[in-house]
Amino acid sequence: MDIFDTFFNWPVLVRSFPILLRGLWNTVLLGCTSIVIGTLAGLLVCLVRLYAPRPLRLLAVGYIDMFRALPILVVLILIYYALPFVGIRLSSFVSATLALSMVLAAFTAEVCRAGIESIPRGQFEASSALGLPFWLAMRKVILPQAVRVIIPPLTSNCVAVYKDTALASVVAMPDLLKQATDAQAQMANPTPLIGAAIIYLAFLWPLVRLIGHLEERSKRQAARR
Repeated sequence: MDIFDTFFNWPVLVRSFPILLRGLWNTVLLGCTSIVIGTLAGLLVCLVRLYAPRPLRLLAVGYIDMFRALPILVVLILIYYALPFVGIRLSSFVSATLALSMVLAAFTAEVCRAGIESIPRGQFEASSALGLPFWLAMRKVILPQAVRVIIPPLTSNCVAVYKDTALASVVAMPDLLKQATDAQAQMANPTPLIGAAIIYLAFLWPLVRLIGHLEERSKRQAARR
């Protein structure tokens, strides 16, 4: 058996393709859910980190430091396997979503903090002089300007989340990698894994190019200032 029959077996790929598509749907669903929850939670943690009373700021700093340091796999294993010992049982999807969201929130909080702190102090003072309440000024003046700075790194974090969804296979969630692994065992051929790799590449490569485009546009905008 040559390398093509082993790793690029077309009949095996065709038979496994519907299975891989089911896994892709689960991967997309997991990634989208984690990104939405993680981004919103990260923005909240960022605002607490910057503007809350000191005890809450310290808690936010501790959260950010801890979840930026812990590997996602460790967080996932703790949620899925350790929580049942205290009476909390979560499905593999919920566990994976929670782990990805918690880690993404920590990274998003730092990205948002850098974006907000890049806004000139005069913008805050001008908003205050106009009598705008703090949260209205943040929503109408500060955040719209900060978005231009934080979009490229946020997009990069989103790509990382989609790649990290493959870790959900550790807790038996039927994502793309888990389905490819099962198909490999069922068909006694590693071609489904190659198919999964191709699907990952086709799905994530446009996002990677989008990040490059956003970074270049951000540089051009900064150069005009």
